[in-house]
Amino acid sequence: MCGIFGYVGPDALDSSSTNTLVKHAQQRGRDSSGMVMLGADGYHAYRADYRIGWLLKRIPKPTNLFFGHSRLVTNGTGDNQPVLREQVLVLHNGIVVNEEQIWTELGKKPELTVDTEVIPAIIASHLAAGGTVETAAQRVLELAIGVVACATLIPSLGKLLLFSNNGSLYVADKSGGTVFSSERYPLEQIGAENIRQVLNDVEILDVPVEEKEIAVTEWANRTFDLVPGLGVNAAEEALLEYPQPNFRRCTRCILPETMPYISFDENGVCNYCHHYKPRNHPRPKEELFELIEPYRRTHGDEVLVPFSGGRDSSYGLHLIIHELKLRPVTYTYDWGMVTDLGRRNVSRMSSMLGVENIIVAADITTKRDYIRRNLEAWIKRPHLGMLSVLTAGDKHFFRHIETLKRQTGVTLNLWGINPLEVTHFKAGFLGVPPDFAEERVYSHGAMKQLRYQSLRFRAMLQSPGYFNRSIPDTLLGEYYRSFTEKTDYFHIFDYWRWDEKLIEETLDAEYDWEHAPDTQTTWRIGDGTAAFYNYAYYTIAGFTEHDTFRSNQIREGDITREEALRLVQEENTPRYPNLKWYLDVVGVDFTKAITAINRAPRLYEGAPHPSFAAPRD
Repeated sequence: MCGIFGYVGPDALDSSSTNTLVKHAQQRGRDSSGMVMLGADGYHAYRADYRIGWLLKRIPKPTNLFFGHSRLVTNGTGDNQPVLREQVLVLHNGIVVNEEQIWTELGKKPELTVDTEVIPAIIASHLAAGGTVETAAQRVLELAIGVVACATLIPSLGKLLLFSNNGSLYVADKSGGTVFSSERYPLEQIGAENIRQVLNDVEILDVPVEEKEIAVTEWANRTFDLVPGLGVNAAEEALLEYPQPNFRRCTRCILPETMPYISFDENGVCNYCHHYKPRNHPRPKEELFELIEPYRRTHGDEVLVPFSGGRDSSYGLHLIIHELKLRPVTYTYDWGMVTDLGRRNVSRMSSMLGVENIIVAADITTKRDYIRRNLEAWIKRPHLGMLSVLTAGDKHFFRHIETLKRQTGVTLNLWGINPLEVTHFKAGFLGVPPDFAEERVYSHGAMKQLRYQSLRFRAMLQSPGYFNRSIPDTLLGEYYRSFTEKTDYFHIFDYWRWDEKLIEETLDAEYDWEHAPDTQTTWRIGDGTAAFYNYAYYTIAGFTEHDTFRSNQIREGDITREEALRLVQEENTPRYPNLKWYLDVVGVDFTKAITAINRAPRLYEGAPHPSFAAPRD
């Protein structure tokens, strides 16, 4: 996934416009970059393991024909774009999720590790079989599943093809030529005219014919894999423990006695059950239809949809299109802990629904460095209340949605947050009593945050490694989540009942939604952090967020207590492949991290943790 841009015209594009296109493309990813341009000696391609600003300082100044990208590396770290195969050169935004089947159908074999390679292979095969340039792009869109937004150069025919199956590509007129970008906003910023979205169509530009082979210059300097696979190491996997604690659980739900601030009545029913207020009894759908009516437009996008590729945001997008009949543009924030599975589901659904997906990517290398520093501090003194600092970096999600509202001019945003994902224990282990009156999954309010941060600071003092360069990023994320005003902001499951079985059946049947290979649950499978923190919670406290989630389902009457116990038995099983992935990407030794968890005092074997206690009546 990346931001692509380019220009073809009689004269060179002014430097200010070029810089605007480049800068905005970098918002979508900065792990690597590439450029293609026409020089006096023909076409030349450049690619690098560096952000595009670095690359532009080392190549010739863009001419009157150039196109490039700033890439968020997904799969294929070692094969940067542009991809050249059979003298067809491609810059691709998106992920092709069925490339293995396509290679079989073409009767060819990949030479690279990046999914993009299948696109020039399709085009070359199509042309060799007598197909035309005009139908080549359509052939790609017929075969490929997943987002395909491309700039494709066929120099021997003198053609540049611009095509997309989800609308993440815009073309416009500028300086007597044609300019293009992954998003409309930068084209508006440079004063381009006649801006048009390319969706399930192709725009063909005439460019100079060139028969000789395209020269490629590359700067490869990455010594680590941004996208490691789901590794297998029997010795490491054998380190994982799965204890079966024999402790007291609530007789109504399944919360155990190690839950922070829990207490039981004479019948064994916990205070969480007594204070529970139904959360999955939505208001009438008619209220939502009435609410969104002022936001409807005769043309263009109508709603901005936060889209992680997870189960609930995926189904929320389905409802927004098929039930609310709104035209959405989706937004994905990639902070370095989104797994390839999550990214593929974003790509799969965006292409099948024909929905533009705007990506905002963090500086992933920096974000992962922050996680590593905090995780190293946590390992030295494991504290369940401090696990949340490992996920603090994703809270900038809330910051960037406001940016995109300004850029797109779309103010309505509908969120697909599961109302049952309340996890009081994460703050409870830090010393924060449960707020049973809180109506949202995420708590808000200045006093709550000040108390939370003061308790976190106290815990940080126990392991000074927490005082590192990640602190400003962490605090800013918390600020944007909890303090900034949110306008035109609504939750679709406030009006639509959340039904796990219906959601899973719909996603499987209509979108061939991808499941994780190492667990039966569909919850948080695109989140690279979940396997680690759940292993820590379970090993030390004997339960995870699955126990709290299933307990909420019991209280809602969705499942029985017996079913919940059966489900968490499987869901709490350690997920070695994802644990391995997480620790590899942040650069922490697997044995060191898992051993620290295994050696930590267990709450169900000794005295209660000093940071929490049952509330007084």
